[in-house]
Amino acid sequence: MQVKHRIRFPLYALLALSIVALSPIPAASAAGDDTGTQSALAAAIAGPQRSQPNRARDKYRHPMETLTFFGIKPTMTVVEISPGAGWYTEILAPLLKDHGKLYEAVGGGAGAKTFQDKLKADPTDYGEVIVTTLKPPAETDIAPAGSADMVLTFRNVHDWLAHGNTQDYFKAFYRALKPGGVLGIVDHRADPSQPQDPIAKNGYVRQDYMIQLAQQAGFKLTGASEINANPKDLRDHPVWYLPPTLRLGEKDRDKYLAIGESDRMTLKFTKPPTGAQAH
Repeated sequence: MQVKHRIRFPLYALLALSIVALSPIPAASAAGDDTGTQSALAAAIAGPQRSQPNRARDKYRHPMETLTFFGIKPTMTVVEISPGAGWYTEILAPLLKDHGKLYEAVGGGAGAKTFQDKLKADPTDYGEVIVTTLKPPAETDIAPAGSADMVLTFRNVHDWLAHGNTQDYFKAFYRALKPGGVLGIVDHRADPSQPQDPIAKNGYVRQDYMIQLAQQAGFKLTGASEINANPKDLRDHPVWYLPPTLRLGEKDRDKYLAIGESDRMTLKFTKPPTGAQAH
């Protein structure tokens, strides 16, 4: 009787395992993860930690769509590059504080102090943020090597071209990312019919040139989105004439307000899974 019992039990077990294998549990689990991520992201975007002026920019910057396109999840280790006054930090910090990790790679000067003061003023939302220094070529350890799932840079690359050290930044991103990690870039997109200004003095960068910069550092382009495109921006002016800077003050203010924020490229790159060395 014991032998028969041993024979029957594996058959039932195999039948149960077959049913489990054939059921769509992995797909359901993935859908659940996606739903959870979207809910957490929506909560961070709607959270009270965000200032009203920053919320007003959502119609131009599309944080939900942009971060979803990059594939962010609340469990990730993320590095934000040169966060400025912290527009995206207000979203990233609460999103990642419980189950992920956020590094903020900042430069020096008054802007860095203002940003750190912002973090210190709200330890509930920003107490877990880790601030690192990014001053190429001397200081580029933005996170432990191979530790980051994602590096994000918003409207920064055009500023680096004038200093001639853009590749130092991209190499720092590559070093910080895990193999297979994501580099997400949003920046002002230049008119492709015009030659690229090597120093981007008007603040715009051609999309093909941006892709080339990333590829030179070893990254692979895995996606491009028109989420942040603005066809009203003809790019025949310095980008700082547009909101939110409005550098000309009251001169042609209505004209530039009607255009809105700049036409922007949104590019997703990955560090090759092989972990090949940057060029």
